Amino acid sequence: MTSSDARALIRYGLIGLTLTFFLAWALYLVRDALLLIYISTLMAIGLAPIVTSIQRRRGARAQRLPRWAAILVIYVSIIGVVVGVALLLLPPLIDQSRALWAALPDMIQRGQQWLMERGLLSRELTFREAVEQTPVNTDVVGAVLGAIGTVLGGVLGVLTVLILTFYLLVDADSIVRTFLRLFRPSDRARAHEGCRQVTTKVSAWLGGQMLLAAIIGTTAAIALGLMGVPYFYVLALVAGVGEIIPVVGPLLAAIPAILVALTVSPALALGVAVFYVVQQQFENHVLVPKVMERQVGVSATIVIIALLIGGSLLGIVGAILAVPTAAILQVIFEELVPEAAAD
Repeated sequence: MTSSDARALIRYGLIGLTLTFFLAWALYLVRDALLLIYISTLMAIGLAPIVTSIQRRRGARAQRLPRWAAILVIYVSIIGVVVGVALLLLPPLIDQSRALWAALPDMIQRGQQWLMERGLLSRELTFREAVEQTPVNTDVVGAVLGAIGTVLGGVLGVLTVLILTFYLLVDADSIVRTFLRLFRPSDRARAHEGCRQVTTKVSAWLGGQMLLAAIIGTTAAIALGLMGVPYFYVLALVAGVGEIIPVVGPLLAAIPAILVALTVSPALALGVAVFYVVQQQFENHVLVPKVMERQVGVSATIVIIALLIGGSLLGIVGAILAVPTAAILQVIFEELVPEAAAD
Protein backbone atom coordinates (compact mmCIF):
# COMPACT_ATOMS: atom_id res chain seq x y z
CA MET A 1 0.00 0.00 0.00
CA THR A 2 1.43 3.37 -1.03
CA SER A 3 1.55 6.41 1.23
CA SER A 4 -1.20 8.11 -0.81
CA ASP A 5 -3.46 5.06 -0.38
CA ALA A 6 -2.81 5.07 3.36
CA ARG A 7 -3.64 8.77 3.62
CA ALA A 8 -6.83 8.24 1.61
CA LEU A 9 -7.82 5.33 3.87
CA ILE A 10 -7.23 7.44 6.97
CA ARG A 11 -9.17 10.34 5.45
CA TYR A 12 -12.16 8.14 4.58
CA GLY A 13 -12.02 6.57 8.04
CA LEU A 14 -12.11 9.97 9.72
CA ILE A 15 -14.97 11.10 7.49
CA GLY A 16 -16.91 7.91 8.27
CA LEU A 17 -16.26 8.31 12.00
CA THR A 18 -17.40 11.94 11.89
CA LEU A 19 -20.58 11.07 10.01
CA THR A 20 -21.30 8.23 12.43
CA PHE A 21 -20.86 10.57 15.38
CA PHE A 22 -23.22 13.20 13.97
CA LEU A 23 -25.77 10.52 13.02
CA ALA A 24 -25.66 9.07 16.55
CA TRP A 25 -26.01 12.57 18.01
CA ALA A 26 -28.98 13.34 15.74
CA LEU A 27 -30.67 10.08 16.74
CA TYR A 28 -30.10 10.95 20.39
CA LEU A 29 -31.72 14.37 19.93
CA VAL A 30 -34.84 12.86 18.35
CA ARG A 31 -35.00 9.86 20.69
CA ASP A 32 -38.44 10.83 22.02
CA ALA A 33 -39.89 11.03 18.51
CA LEU A 34 -38.24 7.73 17.56
CA LEU A 35 -39.77 6.09 20.63
CA LEU A 36 -43.25 7.28 19.64
CA ILE A 37 -42.68 6.03 16.10
CA TYR A 38 -41.54 2.64 17.41
CA ILE A 39 -44.55 2.33 19.73
CA SER A 40 -46.88 3.26 16.86
CA THR A 41 -45.19 0.73 14.59
CA LEU A 42 -45.63 -2.05 17.17
CA MET A 43 -49.28 -1.14 17.63
CA ALA A 44 -49.83 -1.13 13.87
CA ILE A 45 -48.11 -4.51 13.48
CA GLY A 46 -50.12 -6.01 16.33
CA LEU A 47 -53.47 -4.67 15.12
CA ALA A 48 -52.93 -5.47 11.43
CA PRO A 49 -54.39 -9.02 11.62
CA ILE A 50 -57.43 -7.72 13.51
CA VAL A 51 -57.98 -5.01 10.88
CA THR A 52 -57.72 -7.60 8.11
CA SER A 53 -60.24 -9.90 9.81
CA ILE A 54 -62.71 -7.02 10.29
CA GLN A 55 -62.39 -6.11 6.60
CA ARG A 56 -63.62 -9.56 5.56
CA ARG A 57 -67.38 -9.83 5.25
CA ARG A 58 -69.24 -13.03 4.32
CA GLY A 59 -72.07 -12.75 1.86
CA ALA A 60 -73.22 -13.55 -1.61
CA ARG A 61 -70.51 -11.29 -2.95
CA ALA A 62 -67.07 -10.93 -1.49
CA GLN A 63 -67.17 -7.51 0.11
CA ARG A 64 -64.52 -5.84 2.18
CA LEU A 65 -64.81 -2.86 4.42
CA PRO A 66 -62.48 -0.01 3.57
CA ARG A 67 -59.32 -0.35 5.62
CA TRP A 68 -59.87 3.02 7.31
CA ALA A 69 -63.38 1.94 8.36
CA ALA A 70 -62.06 -1.28 9.89
CA ILE A 71 -59.48 0.70 11.84
CA LEU A 72 -62.18 3.07 13.08
CA VAL A 73 -64.19 0.07 14.31
CA ILE A 74 -61.24 -0.91 16.51
CA TYR A 75 -60.75 2.66 17.75
CA VAL A 76 -64.45 3.10 18.55
CA SER A 77 -64.43 -0.22 20.42
CA ILE A 78 -61.41 0.87 22.48
CA ILE A 79 -63.04 4.21 23.27
CA GLY A 80 -66.24 2.40 24.25
CA VAL A 81 -64.33 0.15 26.65
CA VAL A 82 -62.55 3.14 28.20
CA VAL A 83 -65.82 5.05 28.63
CA GLY A 84 -67.50 1.97 30.10
CA VAL A 85 -64.68 1.50 32.60
CA ALA A 86 -64.89 5.17 33.55
CA LEU A 87 -68.64 4.92 34.09
CA LEU A 88 -68.10 1.92 36.36
CA LEU A 89 -65.26 3.53 38.27
CA LEU A 90 -66.49 7.09 38.83
CA PRO A 91 -69.63 6.51 40.97
CA PRO A 92 -67.94 4.27 43.61
CA LEU A 93 -64.82 6.43 43.45
CA ILE A 94 -66.88 9.54 44.22
CA ASP A 95 -68.71 7.75 47.04
CA GLN A 96 -65.46 6.51 48.56
CA SER A 97 -63.87 9.96 48.22
CA ARG A 98 -66.78 11.58 50.04
CA ALA A 99 -66.63 8.98 52.79
CA LEU A 100 -62.89 9.47 53.11
CA TRP A 101 -63.23 13.26 53.25
CA ALA A 102 -65.89 12.97 55.95
CA ALA A 103 -63.73 10.60 58.00
CA LEU A 104 -60.47 12.53 57.43
CA PRO A 105 -60.73 14.88 60.48
CA ASP A 106 -61.31 11.95 62.83
CA MET A 107 -58.42 10.03 61.23
CA ILE A 108 -56.10 13.03 61.65
CA GLN A 109 -57.15 13.47 65.27
CA ARG A 110 -56.54 9.80 66.07
CA GLY A 111 -53.18 9.98 64.32
CA GLN A 112 -52.13 13.01 66.37
CA GLN A 113 -53.23 11.30 69.58
CA TRP A 114 -51.11 8.28 68.66
CA LEU A 115 -48.10 10.56 68.10
CA MET A 116 -48.73 12.43 71.39
CA GLU A 117 -48.93 9.18 73.35
CA ARG A 118 -45.46 8.30 72.12
CA GLY A 119 -43.98 11.75 72.72
CA LEU A 120 -43.57 12.52 69.04
CA LEU A 121 -46.00 15.45 69.18
CA SER A 122 -46.33 17.98 72.00
CA ARG A 123 -49.92 19.07 71.38
CA GLU A 124 -52.77 18.60 68.98
CA LEU A 125 -52.56 20.84 65.91
CA THR A 126 -55.34 22.29 63.85
CA PHE A 127 -55.32 21.77 60.10
CA ARG A 128 -54.19 25.36 59.55
CA GLU A 129 -51.33 25.03 62.02
CA ALA A 130 -50.22 21.81 60.36
CA VAL A 131 -50.13 23.53 56.99
CA GLU A 132 -48.22 26.52 58.38
CA GLN A 133 -45.59 24.25 59.95
CA THR A 134 -45.11 22.24 56.77
CA PRO A 135 -41.70 22.95 55.16
CA VAL A 136 -42.09 25.13 52.07
CA ASN A 137 -38.61 24.87 50.69
CA THR A 138 -39.94 23.42 47.46
CA ASP A 139 -41.49 25.53 44.73
CA VAL A 140 -45.11 24.45 44.93
CA VAL A 141 -46.15 26.41 41.83
CA GLY A 142 -43.28 24.95 39.85
CA ALA A 143 -44.13 21.44 41.00
CA VAL A 144 -47.79 21.88 40.01
CA LEU A 145 -46.86 23.31 36.61
CA GLY A 146 -44.39 20.47 36.11
CA ALA A 147 -47.06 17.90 36.92
CA ILE A 148 -49.52 19.58 34.54
CA GLY A 149 -46.87 19.62 31.82
CA THR A 150 -46.15 15.94 32.34
CA VAL A 151 -49.84 15.04 32.10
CA LEU A 152 -50.32 17.14 28.95
CA GLY A 153 -47.20 15.63 27.43
CA GLY A 154 -48.51 12.14 28.13
CA VAL A 155 -51.91 12.96 26.59
CA LEU A 156 -50.26 14.43 23.49
CA GLY A 157 -48.02 11.37 23.25
CA VAL A 158 -51.01 9.01 23.36
CA LEU A 159 -52.84 11.05 20.70
CA THR A 160 -49.73 11.04 18.52
CA VAL A 161 -49.43 7.25 18.82
CA LEU A 162 -53.10 6.76 17.96
CA ILE A 163 -52.94 9.03 14.91
CA LEU A 164 -49.64 7.63 13.63
CA THR A 165 -50.84 4.06 14.19
CA PHE A 166 -53.95 4.84 12.14
CA TYR A 167 -51.94 6.07 9.15
CA LEU A 168 -49.44 3.22 9.44
CA LEU A 169 -52.31 0.73 9.30
CA VAL A 170 -53.89 2.49 6.33
CA ASP A 171 -50.59 2.48 4.40
CA ALA A 172 -49.41 -0.91 5.68
CA ASP A 173 -49.32 -2.64 2.27
CA SER A 174 -47.35 0.13 0.56
CA ILE A 175 -44.95 0.37 3.52
CA VAL A 176 -44.25 -3.38 3.35
CA ARG A 177 -43.70 -3.23 -0.41
CA THR A 178 -41.29 -0.34 0.01
CA PHE A 179 -39.45 -2.19 2.76
CA LEU A 180 -39.11 -5.32 0.62
CA ARG A 181 -37.50 -3.27 -2.16
CA LEU A 182 -34.48 -2.86 0.12
CA PHE A 183 -33.67 -6.55 -0.46
CA ARG A 184 -32.48 -8.35 -3.54
CA PRO A 185 -35.28 -9.98 -5.57
CA SER A 186 -34.00 -13.41 -4.55
CA ASP A 187 -34.28 -12.51 -0.85
CA ARG A 188 -37.65 -10.75 -0.91
CA ALA A 189 -39.70 -13.89 -0.30
CA ARG A 190 -37.61 -14.65 2.77
CA ALA A 191 -37.90 -11.06 4.00
CA HIS A 192 -41.68 -11.16 3.46
CA GLU A 193 -41.88 -14.36 5.52
CA GLY A 194 -39.91 -12.63 8.27
CA CYS A 195 -42.40 -9.73 8.23
CA ARG A 196 -45.24 -12.23 8.53
CA GLN A 197 -43.59 -13.89 11.53
CA VAL A 198 -43.04 -10.51 13.22
CA THR A 199 -46.70 -9.61 12.68
CA THR A 200 -47.81 -12.94 14.13
CA LYS A 201 -45.62 -12.59 17.23
CA VAL A 202 -46.51 -8.96 17.97
CA SER A 203 -50.21 -9.70 17.51
CA ALA A 204 -49.81 -12.70 19.83
CA TRP A 205 -48.14 -10.40 22.36
CA LEU A 206 -51.19 -8.12 22.35
CA GLY A 207 -53.40 -11.16 22.83
CA GLY A 208 -51.18 -12.31 25.68
CA GLN A 209 -51.54 -8.94 27.39
CA MET A 210 -55.32 -9.22 27.20
CA LEU A 211 -55.17 -12.78 28.55
CA LEU A 212 -53.01 -11.68 31.48
CA ALA A 213 -55.39 -8.82 32.24
CA ALA A 214 -58.34 -11.22 32.21
CA ILE A 215 -56.58 -13.68 34.54
CA ILE A 216 -55.52 -10.99 37.01
CA GLY A 217 -58.94 -9.32 36.96
CA THR A 218 -60.79 -12.60 37.47
CA THR A 219 -58.59 -13.80 40.34
CA ALA A 220 -58.80 -10.38 41.99
CA ALA A 221 -62.61 -10.40 41.73
CA ILE A 222 -62.83 -13.85 43.29
CA ALA A 223 -60.40 -13.10 46.13
CA LEU A 224 -61.76 -9.65 46.98
CA GLY A 225 -65.33 -10.91 46.79
CA LEU A 226 -64.60 -13.79 49.17
CA MET A 227 -62.89 -11.40 51.60
CA GLY A 228 -65.92 -9.11 51.59
CA VAL A 229 -64.25 -6.01 50.11
CA PRO A 230 -66.80 -3.40 48.94
CA TYR A 231 -66.93 -2.66 45.22
CA PHE A 232 -64.78 -5.70 44.53
CA TYR A 233 -65.95 -5.87 40.90
CA VAL A 234 -64.65 -2.36 40.21
CA LEU A 235 -61.39 -3.02 42.04
CA ALA A 236 -60.93 -6.22 40.02
CA LEU A 237 -61.44 -4.20 36.84
CA VAL A 238 -58.76 -1.77 38.01
CA ALA A 239 -56.44 -4.74 38.66
CA GLY A 240 -57.03 -6.07 35.15
CA VAL A 241 -56.30 -2.70 33.57
CA GLY A 242 -53.24 -2.25 35.77
CA GLU A 243 -51.87 -5.55 34.50
CA ILE A 244 -51.30 -3.92 31.11
CA ILE A 245 -48.61 -1.75 32.73
CA PRO A 246 -45.73 -4.02 33.78
CA VAL A 247 -44.01 -3.71 37.17
CA VAL A 248 -45.86 -0.66 38.58
CA GLY A 249 -49.34 -1.35 37.21
CA PRO A 250 -50.23 -4.05 39.77
CA LEU A 251 -48.83 -1.87 42.57
CA LEU A 252 -50.94 1.11 41.52
CA ALA A 253 -54.01 -1.14 41.22
CA ALA A 254 -53.47 -2.40 44.78
CA ILE A 255 -53.65 1.08 46.33
CA PRO A 256 -57.40 1.72 45.84
CA ALA A 257 -58.23 -1.82 46.94
CA ILE A 258 -56.26 -1.41 50.19
CA LEU A 259 -57.84 2.00 50.86
CA VAL A 260 -61.34 0.66 50.31
CA ALA A 261 -60.63 -2.31 52.59
CA LEU A 262 -59.27 0.09 55.21
CA THR A 263 -62.70 1.70 55.45
CA VAL A 264 -63.96 -1.67 56.71
CA SER A 265 -61.15 -2.72 59.03
CA PRO A 266 -57.35 -2.64 59.28
CA ALA A 267 -57.27 -6.44 59.31
CA LEU A 268 -59.11 -6.58 56.00
CA ALA A 269 -56.72 -4.01 54.52
CA LEU A 270 -53.78 -6.15 55.63
CA GLY A 271 -55.34 -9.23 54.06
CA VAL A 272 -55.88 -7.38 50.77
CA ALA A 273 -52.28 -6.14 50.81
CA VAL A 274 -50.99 -9.68 51.34
CA PHE A 275 -53.15 -10.96 48.49
CA TYR A 276 -51.84 -8.34 46.05
CA VAL A 277 -48.22 -9.04 47.05
CA VAL A 278 -48.69 -12.78 46.46
CA GLN A 279 -50.55 -12.15 43.21
CA GLN A 280 -47.85 -9.81 41.91
CA GLN A 281 -45.04 -12.25 42.75
CA PHE A 282 -46.90 -15.05 40.99
CA GLU A 283 -47.59 -12.79 38.03
CA ASN A 284 -44.00 -11.54 37.69
CA HIS A 285 -42.19 -14.85 38.10
CA VAL A 286 -44.65 -17.43 36.75
CA LEU A 287 -47.64 -16.04 34.88
CA VAL A 288 -46.00 -13.47 32.58
CA PRO A 289 -43.05 -15.66 31.49
CA LYS A 290 -45.25 -18.71 30.86
CA VAL A 291 -48.07 -16.88 29.08
CA MET A 292 -45.65 -14.95 26.87
CA GLU A 293 -43.68 -18.11 26.14
CA ARG A 294 -46.85 -19.83 24.99
CA GLN A 295 -48.35 -16.88 23.12
CA VAL A 296 -45.29 -15.24 21.56
CA GLY A 297 -42.90 -18.19 21.40
CA VAL A 298 -40.17 -16.47 23.41
CA SER A 299 -38.63 -18.53 26.22
CA ALA A 300 -39.41 -17.60 29.82
CA THR A 301 -35.72 -16.81 30.39
CA ILE A 302 -35.66 -14.33 27.50
CA VAL A 303 -38.89 -12.73 28.74
CA ILE A 304 -37.47 -12.10 32.21
CA ILE A 305 -34.17 -10.79 30.82
CA ALA A 306 -36.01 -8.54 28.35
CA LEU A 307 -38.23 -7.11 31.11
CA LEU A 308 -35.18 -6.37 33.28
CA ILE A 309 -33.25 -4.68 30.47
CA GLY A 310 -36.24 -2.78 29.11
CA GLY A 311 -37.22 -1.53 32.56
CA SER A 312 -33.66 -0.41 33.27
CA LEU A 313 -33.33 1.47 29.97
CA LEU A 314 -36.73 3.14 29.60
CA GLY A 315 -38.63 2.46 32.82
CA ILE A 316 -42.31 1.57 32.42
CA VAL A 317 -42.29 2.14 28.66
CA GLY A 318 -39.26 -0.10 28.28
CA ALA A 319 -40.92 -2.86 30.29
CA ILE A 320 -44.02 -2.64 28.09
CA LEU A 321 -41.99 -2.82 24.87
CA ALA A 322 -39.53 -5.45 26.10
CA VAL A 323 -41.36 -8.63 25.07
CA PRO A 324 -42.39 -7.61 21.52
CA THR A 325 -38.90 -6.23 20.92
CA ALA A 326 -37.39 -9.52 22.07
CA ALA A 327 -39.76 -11.37 19.72
CA ILE A 328 -38.70 -9.20 16.77
CA LEU A 329 -35.02 -9.70 17.56
CA GLN A 330 -35.62 -13.45 17.78
CA VAL A 331 -37.14 -13.49 14.27
CA ILE A 332 -34.23 -11.45 12.90
CA PHE A 333 -31.69 -13.76 14.55
CA GLU A 334 -33.41 -16.89 13.21
CA GLU A 335 -33.43 -15.43 9.71
CA LEU A 336 -29.81 -14.31 9.82
CA VAL A 337 -28.53 -17.44 11.56
CA PRO A 338 -30.51 -20.45 10.33
CA GLU A 339 -30.56 -23.54 12.48
CA ALA A 340 -28.62 -25.51 9.88
CA ALA A 341 -25.85 -22.90 9.91
CA ALA A 342 -25.78 -22.91 13.72
CA ASP A 343 -25.28 -26.67 13.69
